[in-house]
Amino acid sequence: MIYAYIGTRPAVDPTCFVAPGARIIGDVHVGADSSVWFNTVIRGDVQPVRIGQFTNIQDGCILHVATHDGPLDIGDYVTLGHGVIAQGSQIRSHVLVGMGAVILDYCTIEEHSVVAAGSVLVEGTHVPSGVLVAGAPARTKRDLTEAEKEAIRTLAMQYVGLKNQYLQGGFAEVTET
Repeated sequence: MIYAYIGTRPAVDPTCFVAPGARIIGDVHVGADSSVWFNTVIRGDVQPVRIGQFTNIQDGCILHVATHDGPLDIGDYVTLGHGVIAQGSQIRSHVLVGMGAVILDYCTIEEHSVVAAGSVLVEGTHVPSGVLVAGAPARTKRDLTEAEKEAIRTLAMQYVGLKNQYLQGGFAEVTET
């Protein structure tokens, strides 16, 4: 599930949980207390992929960089919901990206922002700090409340608790039915 590519091996902090079925390839760094869930693919073959601390990459995400122009950088306390596709972009800290969203190359999502489920950020989209964006293509819908901004961090920390349960034996393969 963790593979070197042309001699470059992923660096996954020992406090992380990487679920079975996930694939992490090449120049990838995953920070402390983060988690990579089932059937996610993170390919750092063309450019680096950097994932911060306390970040959760949920089931079925695809993270990659399609060009030779720049990395995919994901900050701290970020939640990428189930099935997110993200290419070479900057996702700052304290961001929630909803299920099934697509983030194309050269996007920047500033801190304390939410990308609604199913949204598409076309190439080069800039999401300002503290807003909700939604749609295809995604557009700013409104400012987030302080409670919504705090909820982003709370969700990330809930996933830290969940990954700790998995690491402490709450997860085991069942061979009999």
